[in-house]
Amino acid sequence: MKAVEDTMISFLNKFDRYPFLVKMNGKEYLIGDGKTAFTINLKREIPVQELLTSTSIALGEAYMKGDIEVEGDLYQALNCFLGQMGKFQTDTKALKKLIFSSLSKKNQEKEVSSHYDIGNEFYKLWLDKTMSYSCGYFKTENDSLELAQQQKIERILQKLYLQEGMTLLDIGCGWGELLIQAARKYKVHGTGITLSREQYKQFSERIEKEELTDYLVVKLMDYRDLKTSELAFDRVVSVGMLEHVGRENYDLFMENVAAVLKSQGLLLLQYISALKEYPGDAWIKKYIFPGGVIPSLREIEFILAEHCFYTLDVESLRRHYNLTLLHWDKNFQAHRDEIEETMGTEFTKMWDLYLCACAATFQNGIIDLHQILVSKGVHNELPMTRWY
Repeated sequence: MKAVEDTMISFLNKFDRYPFLVKMNGKEYLIGDGKTAFTINLKREIPVQELLTSTSIALGEAYMKGDIEVEGDLYQALNCFLGQMGKFQTDTKALKKLIFSSLSKKNQEKEVSSHYDIGNEFYKLWLDKTMSYSCGYFKTENDSLELAQQQKIERILQKLYLQEGMTLLDIGCGWGELLIQAARKYKVHGTGITLSREQYKQFSERIEKEELTDYLVVKLMDYRDLKTSELAFDRVVSVGMLEHVGRENYDLFMENVAAVLKSQGLLLLQYISALKEYPGDAWIKKYIFPGGVIPSLREIEFILAEHCFYTLDVESLRRHYNLTLLHWDKNFQAHRDEIEETMGTEFTKMWDLYLCACAATFQNGIIDLHQILVSKGVHNELPMTRWY
């Protein structure tokens, strides 16, 4: 037992950038030198082989099951610890099926459903009134979550340079707030596509309720069917969907967008990005976003060029996503008892860990958030400044 304990402490000693205290079997171990930033209670020794196979799965599952407890603020602890994710171990051979899941239509629909079809009532508890499940835009740090989401939507619509009567496609439209705002403010005709039946149901009901049936339609549709749809649009937007496409299908995604976007049309992509290409975190893939892969900025720019998309604007909103996630987690905590009662303790801990861990990785620059605006072919008639 002592050998397992010593080996585990030796493993944790790699993460010494911010000193922390480990309590285990009635003993205390200082990792690093100086004043401790946080304390963790280890109620069960985690086999080192599990940590070497996947550090994130081993630690994440231990937290979910209560084998690890964090004293104090979970986000602050993760903010210190996850800045050292480069030291995490992942055995991609042992986890091949998890890390590199099937990109078939059937499997990707199943993966999307596993996250977005948990239930609209669950998401209503901690999202804002717009039901926007993507990064907001904070003009000041004191902006409310709802205001930040409204500002994000308006920022996107302004970048798309919409004119009355235009057609707009939203790929991965969520619960539809962006298209609803586009129809109200700009009188455009919008189409949303999604693989989530829960989102499709609520968006359809909202279109009817807000009397926008002359302007909006939502379809249960895979992006891969756009090319043969005979649809055509002046503008295309996709917010937070590219992460579900898979690295091998980025080119196919752009091919389908190019097939339905008119000449000189504009495309805006907003997606979680990374500095370099990597297959993704094993715990996130297992429990939160099955099949999810985060593109790098450079690989998307390369593929865009291959389809004659001219880049007009690139903007990083990394710190905005950190704030967005902290707002979500605050709302989540306000309804924690209710969530735990209906979803269970392990699910609640898992979701709390997900929100706080993502906030920490954005804060540390492990992941980023980019908006890319491109035109299909050269477009010399657009205003010359970023802000039209």
